[in-house]
Amino acid sequence: MSQDFRRDEELSTQRRARVLGMSYVDTSQINPKNLYNDLLSVDELYNFKVIPISKDKGNILFGVTTTTSQQTMAALVQRFTDYKVNFAIISDAGYRDYMRLYDPPKEVVYHDIEITGNSDQQITAVSGLLEQVRADDMLAYLVTQAHHLNASDIHIETQREDVRIRFRIDGVLHTVATLPVDKYRVLISAIASSGNISTSSDEAQQGHIAQEVVMADNRKVDVNVRVETVPTINGMDVVMRLFNMDRAKYNIDALGLNSSQKAIVDKIIAKPSGLVMVVGPTGSGKTTTLYSMLNSLVNDERKIITIEDPVEFQFPGVTQISVTSTETGNDSSFANKLRAVLRLDPDIIMVGEIRDMDTAKTALQAALTGHLVLATFHASSASASLTRLADIIGQNPLFISAIRLIMAQRLIRKLDDDTKQAYTPSPAEIDRIKQILSTFPANTALPDINGLQLYKPGASTDNPFGYKGQLAIREQLTMTDSLRQLLETNETHLSAQTIEHEAVKDGMLTMLQDGVLKVLAGETTFDEIFRVIE
Repeated sequence: MSQDFRRDEELSTQRRARVLGMSYVDTSQINPKNLYNDLLSVDELYNFKVIPISKDKGNILFGVTTTTSQQTMAALVQRFTDYKVNFAIISDAGYRDYMRLYDPPKEVVYHDIEITGNSDQQITAVSGLLEQVRADDMLAYLVTQAHHLNASDIHIETQREDVRIRFRIDGVLHTVATLPVDKYRVLISAIASSGNISTSSDEAQQGHIAQEVVMADNRKVDVNVRVETVPTINGMDVVMRLFNMDRAKYNIDALGLNSSQKAIVDKIIAKPSGLVMVVGPTGSGKTTTLYSMLNSLVNDERKIITIEDPVEFQFPGVTQISVTSTETGNDSSFANKLRAVLRLDPDIIMVGEIRDMDTAKTALQAALTGHLVLATFHASSASASLTRLADIIGQNPLFISAIRLIMAQRLIRKLDDDTKQAYTPSPAEIDRIKQILSTFPANTALPDINGLQLYKPGASTDNPFGYKGQLAIREQLTMTDSLRQLLETNETHLSAQTIEHEAVKDGMLTMLQDGVLKVLAGETTFDEIFRVIE
């Protein structure tokens, strides 16, 4: 528990004691804490919700919580008639601290989770471990192991008989444990308490947990996750998105851009104004890409402000604003905050997500009036994002002038270089490759496919799946003169295919084309490309 949280709890308990007209004791200031095992048994301490704080020849002081009953206190007075019995309010955290001394947690050996071919044995072992530990330790252990495995999400899914816990690793879900319903309720209560959400809500909820947990083996674990919940027929399902706290990760050089892609990004974000959008579905790495651009732009000469839901990483030198749709009951809170931000004279603005017409129009106006605006947007491709924008705000030539770059991306699994196996592609695969290569822009230097060897995933004891890590396939649509003319002069609604065809003529590689180049380079497989691209 963080010091700030503990201090807030003590202040709240002190106010409650004042209202009840009782004494208050801050047990965090009592060191060392004396134990009086001769007064009450451990079971009685749990049942009565009391703690003996001090005792001398004629007096006993019991610490009670706000949930200790009057009947309990009266019974203690009757039981210890040889003493003057007094009571003082203590915090729930103080009570738990004492109980850890009276009833020390059993020693738990935490084993690392490994994603191997023997999943049933692994699930049994992890499930048994989770049933032994406290609620806070369950949460901290799962987060620690998810980070250890480079997982992006933790999924807690209610089923008819039990609850399944899965990690998303390299874009694919793996079951790591199952929990009985009673233990799930303990875990979900810890998540709800830490994330400021309700376990009884009939609506989807969002929360954020950022705290330090001290586990039973005295390890300190930083828990920093975004919590998303949704009610189901069997209970509340939870997805926890892990935040990476390593600033070095947010670096343009770490995005895997090739030289031409990086040159485009560097050129665009060096301009003082315009709109840069990163588009794709949830989990495609949009925020990481935007943060990497933002990180490269931070210096003492610029004022940079972000509007995010929620703030996933704090950058020194950047003003970051957290906003959620629940603040006003709809997504217009993004647009309201954006209008307020524009009055603060920023040079660069990052909008966590363009969700509605109001936010889209305000972001485009900011891009037209001397601000560099970075934003994410949900769309299946760069060309589809233009048609979606037109649907949102209507045919408006101004928004075309504002756009500088639209980068669409997906994350695919990368072959494990230590286990991948070379093979000679079949005639059908060669024909598929030739067909895709024929769609490349005319000025593209195509790879030689004579004597081509492709690679497929191998397997090892440590890595039975043959993939290790992820890489992005991307397309970068820049607003060329011919594309701008097409968009401005066409009065009818253009299809995404028409826009994409024109962009490819101007030199854009689609995500499929970029993916094929990565297949030919031995970095991934066709199966993986078509798993994420229709």
